[in-house]
Amino acid sequence: MSEKKYQDFKSFYPFYLSQHQDATCRRLHYVGSGLIIALIVLTLINQQWWQLWLLPVIGYGFAWVGHFVFEKNRPATFEYPLYSLLADWVMFAQMLKKQFKLGKPSS
Repeated sequence: MSEKKYQDFKSFYPFYLSQHQDATCRRLHYVGSGLIIALIVLTLINQQWWQLWLLPVIGYGFAWVGHFVFEKNRPATFEYPLYSLLADWVMFAQMLKKQFKLGKPSS
């Protein structure tokens, strides 16, 4: 059994980002993550719990199209599923922080 190259998230995350150089791939990740949040909220509101089965389809669907069609690489989730899941949300949060930066209005 071979040992995995990345033993912690801190060393994995730069590799993860290197696998997301294509802007369309990143956008598809953002759309998928946003839809996951929307679906969870919708499910909590309407209590149609069967909808939760759609979460992996939405999450992986958008991401994998981004990787296979635009980035032309193999998603890291195949080898590092937990780190990749965490990295998806870290990347999503970083995108939101850049878009919705709070601060003083400019004069």
